[in-house]
Amino acid sequence: MADPLALWWHRRSSWEPVGVPELVARKDGRSVSVVVPARDEEPTITGVVRPLVEQLVPAGLVDEVLVVDGRSSDRTAELAAAAGARVLRLPDDPALQGKGGALWWGQQQATGELLVFLDSDVAPSRAETAVALLTPLLVAPAVQFVKAAFDRPLTVDGVLHHGSGGRVTELLARPLLNAWWPQLAGFVQPLAGELAATRALLTRLPFATGYGLEIGMLVDVLNLVGLDAMAQADIGERRHRHHNDAALGRMSSEVLAAALRRRRDPGADRLVQFARVGEDFEATTTTVYAVDLPPVASLTEEQAS
Repeated sequence: MADPLALWWHRRSSWEPVGVPELVARKDGRSVSVVVPARDEEPTITGVVRPLVEQLVPAGLVDEVLVVDGRSSDRTAELAAAAGARVLRLPDDPALQGKGGALWWGQQQATGELLVFLDSDVAPSRAETAVALLTPLLVAPAVQFVKAAFDRPLTVDGVLHHGSGGRVTELLARPLLNAWWPQLAGFVQPLAGELAATRALLTRLPFATGYGLEIGMLVDVLNLVGLDAMAQADIGERRHRHHNDAALGRMSSEVLAAALRRRRDPGADRLVQFARVGEDFEATTTTVYAVDLPPVASLTEEQAS
C-alpha cells in the first residue's frame, strides 16, 4: 500500500479489544440501535437477534434491536419478535426497494444516536460483531463510520475454499475503487453491508437501492467527512449465500450503476444476458434498478412521516 493508505490502515483498521463495560462508559449518554433488515430469513433471524437481546441489551451497550421486516412470507417477523426484537413491517411502497430501502426507512424508525446495521442471512452470528463495529465509534472520537472487515469463504460441491467468496467485490468493486477512489482501496470488504455509524452522518447520505447501497455509501461518506473519519473492524468470518453467474451479473450492474452516478455518469439502464436454449442462444434483458433515496436530513416533516 502507498504511504498515506498504509498510515490510514495503521490508525483506522487495527483496534485493541475493549471490554463491554468500558464501551458502555464511553457511550457518554448516547443510545445505540441495531437495525436488521430481513426478508424471508426464518432459518437465521433468531440467531442474529437473540445474542444481541440476551447479551448486549442487559449489559447496557445496545438500547434497541430493530428488525425491519421486508414483507416476509415466512415466520421471520414472528421469530424476530419472539427473540426480543422490536419488529416493524416495511411499508408497501415501490420506492423502498431492497436492502437500501429497508435501511433508509429503518434508520428513521430507530431511536439511537449511534446505529449498527447487521445482516440477517449470515453465519456465524454473535454479539461480538456489534461490539467490534461499535468499538471504533466509541474509542476514537474522530470516527463517524465503521465498516466490517472479514473473510468470506466459498463452498463448492461441499468443499470450503477460504478467501474465495465475494466475487463481485474482487472482480468489480475493488478495481473500481482503486481506479476512481484510491483512498478507499484499504477497505477489505467494500461491499460489506454490516457497519456502524453516527445518526448525524447517516441522515446526510443518500441510500442507493438494490446492490448499489454499499459502494454508494462508501463513496458518499468519503466525500462528506473524509477518510480519517472512516474505519473498519475485523469481525472474523462471514458465510453468505452464493449466487450463480447470471445473478452476480445483475448485482454487478447495480454496483456499477451506483458508482457511475457518483461520477455523474448515468450509465446503462439495462443488462442483456445470454443462455443457451437448445441449439441457440436466448437473450434476456433486465432493467438495472438504479435509484438513490434522498438523505433523511433533506426531507420535510411531511415526507419523513
